[in-house]
Amino acid sequence: MAYHRARAPKVCSRGRTALLALLASLSAAIANYARADDALSVTDAAPARPVIEFNRWKEDWSVLANPDVPAESLDSLKYIPLSSTDPQTYLSLGANVRERFESNDAVSFGTTGNREENYVISRLEADADMRIAEQIQIFTQLQSDFAPGKEVRTPVDQDRLSLEQAFIAVTESLGGGILKVRVGRQQFAFDLQRFVSVRDGPNVRQSYDAVWADYEIGRWRLISFYSHPVQNRDEHPFDDYSSGHLTYGGFRAERKLTSFMALAVSYSQFTQDKVTFATTTGNERREILDMHLSGALQGFDWDVEGMNQIGRLGDKVIRAWAYGSLGGYTFNQLRWTPRVGLQIDAASGNKNPNGGQINTFNPLFPNGYYVTLAGYTGYVNFVHVKPSVTVHPREGVRVMLAVGAQWRESTADAVYTQPDIPVASTAGHPGNYTGTYEQFRTDWTLSPHTSVALELVHFAIGDVLRAAGGHDSNYAGAEFRFAW
Repeated sequence: MAYHRARAPKVCSRGRTALLALLASLSAAIANYARADDALSVTDAAPARPVIEFNRWKEDWSVLANPDVPAESLDSLKYIPLSSTDPQTYLSLGANVRERFESNDAVSFGTTGNREENYVISRLEADADMRIAEQIQIFTQLQSDFAPGKEVRTPVDQDRLSLEQAFIAVTESLGGGILKVRVGRQQFAFDLQRFVSVRDGPNVRQSYDAVWADYEIGRWRLISFYSHPVQNRDEHPFDDYSSGHLTYGGFRAERKLTSFMALAVSYSQFTQDKVTFATTTGNERREILDMHLSGALQGFDWDVEGMNQIGRLGDKVIRAWAYGSLGGYTFNQLRWTPRVGLQIDAASGNKNPNGGQINTFNPLFPNGYYVTLAGYTGYVNFVHVKPSVTVHPREGVRVMLAVGAQWRESTADAVYTQPDIPVASTAGHPGNYTGTYEQFRTDWTLSPHTSVALELVHFAIGDVLRAAGGHDSNYAGAEFRFAW
C-alpha cells in the first residue's frame, strides 16, 4: 500500500500580507493597552503617608492635602491648612510616648551600696509644627518626664514639664544650593551620636539653645553652629536653663565621596567654667578635631570615627583622644539576613594625676545607649571590643546578641560609668581588665506608630572593681513607644 504525504494548503501572498498586518495590529494594541494600564496604575497609586522621624521637626505633612492619601483618624490635626491656595502652608500637631521599665541590681557595680532598683521612666512629648510656603518653619515641643520608683534621681531622669524645643527655621535657595538656618532651642546630633547626641537613652533628652546654619550643594554639606547646651532642673515647671558658662560650637564639612561612602570633618570648641577634675579646679577649654568615615557596599558596612582634644583645664594642659568603629557583613541571601558585626572603641585616660597634663577624654554629650542601655561604663578611659550577631526573624523584628570585653586604657585613671562618673577606689589601683558583658536586645516595630523593645545585660566584673567593693551586675529594660 502506498502512502502519500499530505500537502499543506497554500496561502496566497495577499492573504499572508493581511494576516501579518492583523497580527501586527493585535500586537500593537496589546502593547498600547499594557502601557496604558501601567500608566493608570502609576497614576492611581496613592501617595505614601510621611514616615514618623526620630526628629519630629523633619516630617512634612503637606502630603495630606492630597485626598488620595490613605486617611487615618485625627488627620484633621496632623494637617491643618492655613492657606486656601498654598498646601505647603499648614500647622501640624504631634505627640510621642515612651515608657520603659528598668531593673538594675548594681548601680555603679554596687560600689556605692545601692540596693536593687526597679522603676519606670516615662516620657511624654507634644509638638506643634507650623510651615509657611516651604520657607519658614516654627517648631515647638514640650516634654514631661517622670521616674516613678527611682530612688536616686539625676537631672536626666525627671523633668516634670519643660520646653524641649522652640525654634524658627528659614530655608532659601542660594547659589545653586540650599541654605537652612535655625535659631532657638533645638536638638541636633552627629553620626552615630557617640559624642554629640540627642541623649535618647536616658529619660530627659539633650537640647541646645543654638544658632545653626547648613548649606547643601552637590555632594557637599557645610555646617556652622554655636550653642549653649541646656541644663535640666526639676524644681518647678519650665526651669531648665542655659548660659555662657557651658558652650559648644564649631564647623563641619560633609562630602559624599562615592555613591557608597561619605566623609565628615569637624572642628569645634567646648568650654565649661569652674570644673573640678581630681585635684584640679578651673575653667575647661577644649579644642576638638573629629573625622568620620562611613559607608556600605555589597553586604559590608562600616562606620569609623576619631576625635582628638587639646586645651587647658586650670593650669593643666589637655591631651586626650577617642576612637570608635562599627563594621559588619550582612548575608542578604540567607534566611533572616544575619549580620555579623564587630565594634572596637577606645578613649584615653589620665596618665599621671600629679603631672601637668590631663589625658582623660571628655565624651561631651553621649547618647547613653552606644555601648548598652545599662550605663555600666562610659566612653572614658576604656578599650572596648564587641562582636555581635543580628538577625531579622520576621518583618519588623530585629534580634541582636553580643559579647563585649572592656579594659582601662590607663590604670592611673578610674573606671567610669555613664556618662563620665568615676567609680570610687579604682583610680591608681592595678588591673586593666574591667569586665565582660553579654547583651541581648530585640526591637519589634508593630506598626508605623508603635514599637516595643527588650534589652538584657549581664556584666561580669574584673578584679579592680571587685577590690573596690563591686559585684557582677544585671540589667533588664522593657520599652514601649508610640508616636502620632
